[in-house]
Amino acid sequence: MSEGLAQWGPELFLMREGERRRGPAPENDVGRGIAQGGLEPCLLTVLRLSVGREPGTSPTRGWLPRALARTGHLVRAAELAYTSGDELEQSTELLELVKAAAGAGDPGGAQALAESIPLRQLRDQALVSLVPAWARAGEGDRAVALVEKIRYPHNWVWAWALLAKATADSGDIAEARGFAARADAEARRCAVDGVDEVLGLLVDVAVAIGDHDRAAELADRVEEMARSRNPAGWFKPRPLAMVLAREAREGDFGRLDALLHPPPESAVGAGGRPCGWALGEPGDRGRVWEGDLDGSAAYPVSARLPLDARDMACVLDAVDETADLDVALALADRAETLLETGDGRDHDVLLRSLTLLLARHGQVERATALTQGLDLDLSMAQQADMVGELARSGDTDGAEALAHGITDRRAHDRALIEVVQRLVLRGDQGRAEVVARLIDDGWAQGEALLAVARGMARHGDPDGAERLTRSIACRGTRARALAALADLSEPPRARRLAAQVVVLGGWETALPVLERILPRSVAVVVDRMTS
Repeated sequence: MSEGLAQWGPELFLMREGERRRGPAPENDVGRGIAQGGLEPCLLTVLRLSVGREPGTSPTRGWLPRALARTGHLVRAAELAYTSGDELEQSTELLELVKAAAGAGDPGGAQALAESIPLRQLRDQALVSLVPAWARAGEGDRAVALVEKIRYPHNWVWAWALLAKATADSGDIAEARGFAARADAEARRCAVDGVDEVLGLLVDVAVAIGDHDRAAELADRVEEMARSRNPAGWFKPRPLAMVLAREAREGDFGRLDALLHPPPESAVGAGGRPCGWALGEPGDRGRVWEGDLDGSAAYPVSARLPLDARDMACVLDAVDETADLDVALALADRAETLLETGDGRDHDVLLRSLTLLLARHGQVERATALTQGLDLDLSMAQQADMVGELARSGDTDGAEALAHGITDRRAHDRALIEVVQRLVLRGDQGRAEVVARLIDDGWAQGEALLAVARGMARHGDPDGAERLTRSIACRGTRARALAALADLSEPPRARRLAAQVVVLGGWETALPVLERILPRSVAVVVDRMTS
């Protein structure tokens, strides 16, 4: 593990390393006098010069073409995509442009582009993504007509489900019920990968339209699929975990307990045939047998529980500070038992989720005790995570006290950044700045001051916020701070600040802001890079 990665956390660690390499900010406020009036021609000139001076990313793929699509230059974006000679690469980029244009409110242009995608499967995916976009735009008939254009049956399942969700969100219960039924019918008719995710989405639809019996039935089917296939998917919450989190927040632990305490019939395999280990077949000899979580039955250590540690971590992560304390504690008890009796896989993943759950519900002592057996670096890192959760729950005093008890300076400074950010969100800019000044690391102090400056601008003190950015030591951090202020400012001031961002941090730092306040700047950058 890289030095300091655990203590800073991945996001701050990478940001810190990159911005520290850019060096300190100049003392003479370079760029402050540029475009004092916030004039567009001056800003565009500075932008062109910056693009010509600095090597950038490829303009033919990635976020630049998508920014073009979002700012009304869909044809130009498509031209860049068509320069690729590889059909798969071209189709993949066009799919992303379709999503970007639809998200920016241009479903018509997005559909025209979708229908030009060479690879049929990716064309289908683009059309599926447009179905809810038309529904959200109030064009339900066009959304239904678009579903009919989709070629492959396994995509119909997703199209109808997404249309049901978008319609339910708009409040049209009758239509949503009908679309959900179509999605369910397609899911039953054809076996497709990810059908459990579709069912999970339909659970949300059923809850949204108030059909709780239907939601329970769908949840049972999600559980059945999880039991039969135990699908992998560590990178995103599994549908079953989302079902369990929803039920837990309502105080219903029945399904969760059934999965954590497998009954004897769990030894029955597909078709009703008992599993080999239940019959004591030769392949089971030499296995160690243990009692289940309540000691009432036996199963082999090698037989995985229907709910594993990573699934349980997803359940805990989904239960935020608004849940009842009794719910949080009940989940914590079950998670601790699983840590003690599980097979050890993903132990650290569940432990981290458990400590954060406890911290955001004020159970700091219990959470801290769970970290005692960890390596010192990981223990300090988890304590910093706990500070963030405690601060987010509203206990900034307790969070600050816990932060000051962290002995590793890196984890200590990260924890104080979390406190500062929460104080800013509460509107206490004065105290936030005081805490920020307690941070030893120069870059970390700048990151905290960035949050304070943003808070000052939001609360009507843009001049004070701009002055505060001048005390940020790292060049890259100061550029980000000015970009944040530009994003909160009226166009003339925003353009003036954006010019300073370009001078300090380059065009890539400024472009996300310019996309909003000066949409044609994206086309200027791309044209300059391709000229």
